[in-house]
Amino acid sequence: MWIMFGVALVAVACGGPAEDASGEEIYLQVCARCHAPDMSGGLGPALGPESEAAERSDDFRIDAITHGRGRMPSFAQTLSEAQIRRAVDYLRLVQAGT
Repeated sequence: MWIMFGVALVAVACGGPAEDASGEEIYLQVCARCHAPDMSGGLGPALGPESEAAERSDDFRIDAITHGRGRMPSFAQTLSEAQIRRAVDYLRLVQAGT
């Protein structure tokens, strides 16, 4: 398990998505490593429509992505504020079922 976490950190440290990447692209390039492409979870918790994460506020999500939370690392050095917002907007859309 820790090996996967280390691989995810190294992959993220090697560069993030393009500045103009969509929320979905950002999710798939950065978040899916731990949360799974379908948001079903893995190393990180599930984020899909039926998950506990679906109840979290956007402010909570932005803070968690920016500063990290528990085993989740900070992405402040990898993602811009605009990219984080697009990723959060994408999560919200998927969780809403649209």
